[in-house]
Amino acid sequence: MRVQKLTFAALAVVAGLSLTACQNGEDDMGQTAPSSASSASSASGGSGSGGSDQDGGKDSAGKDSAGKGSGGKGTAAGTGSSGNGKVGKCRTDELEITAIDSTIDGDPDGTVAVELKNGGGRDCVLSGYAGVDLKTSAGSLSAKRTGEKATPMTLKNGKSVYFGINYPINTSGGSGVRITGLVVTPPDETKSVTLDWPGAATLPVTDGSGSPVKVGPMGSAGQGEG
Repeated sequence: MRVQKLTFAALAVVAGLSLTACQNGEDDMGQTAPSSASSASSASGGSGSGGSDQDGGKDSAGKDSAGKGSGGKGTAAGTGSSGNGKVGKCRTDELEITAIDSTIDGDPDGTVAVELKNGGGRDCVLSGYAGVDLKTSAGSLSAKRTGEKATPMTLKNGKSVYFGINYPINTSGGSGVRITGLVVTPPDETKSVTLDWPGAATLPVTDGSGSPVKVGPMGSAGQGEG
């Protein structure tokens, strides 16, 4: 009987060891699959060094997610300033343009002063001559430049600059050429502003050998830049 009990005890121990081995094997398999998947994810760059390499590629190109370089953002902001920080030119829509008669008694010619006031909320540059056309009963008449030196200037926000228009006074006694309007185009711009003509009502009739109307550069009339 003692021999049989020992034999049964030994069998029970062996059976227990086999059952434990099987259970341990199942647990290892159950834990191994997520661990392998995590390693595969890291190797593919899902959340490991591969993803960082991709981000690094964007950084090395100097672009954000929208494909815009950091240097181009300031240029496209519509401030009128160039990418290197220089002040941009004055736009027609930023300028308040008015005209007044500034003829002095005794002068042989009439004078109209045109004011350009910067209302754009930023400083801007004006350079050269404005385009000036008179609307008349005989058609459009373009003013001729006086030839004075035109110096570029920075027009600060809220400040004004003036230029002059000189024209012959009609002393002939005849009806002359009736002026119906003034068209001003700021320097380096294509958009014009049409104003009422504040000067004498007519121009003398000429032989057509050249424009009798002259326009000066920025700062050539009134208070200059003020």
